[in-house]
Amino acid sequence: MTSLKSKLKEDLTEAIRARDELRSATLRLTLSAITKEEVSGTSARELSDDEVQKVIAKEAKKRREAAEAFAQGGRPEQAEREKAEGVLLDAYLPKQLTDEELAAIVAQAVEEAKGAGAEGPRAMGAVMKIVNPKVAGRAEGGRVAALVKRSLAG
Repeated sequence: MTSLKSKLKEDLTEAIRARDELRSATLRLTLSAITKEEVSGTSARELSDDEVQKVIAKEAKKRREAAEAFAQGGRPEQAEREKAEGVLLDAYLPKQLTDEELAAIVAQAVEEAKGAGAEGPRAMGAVMKIVNPKVAGRAEGGRVAALVKRSLAG
């Protein structure tokens, strides 16, 4: 089985051959973010696929935020490019959970936390501990936290 990082490298080579500027620029930036992460600690190391996915998710999130900023700043062509880069990166990530799927996981976690004696807004940490491993990489932290907060308030 090839690693996610080597898949990115292969796709980059293909994109360069195909003269796909958007794809090759996006993959180049992402691979350099991965390399930067690999050498950031006390000793250089190879990232696991999970860690590579986290880097890709972070890069995709940056693209979505930049797209919003450009759109608000009246630069639609720049916003479109950032959006396209984000979509390209999303293809390397696990399929994101729908709102319904996420709500079901959160509801179950709230029940589980109640069973353990944690209720109301103070149960946020307990619920997040239950939810996070179940949604790892398939839903953004902010989205999860907002939903947990809403279900605890109600």
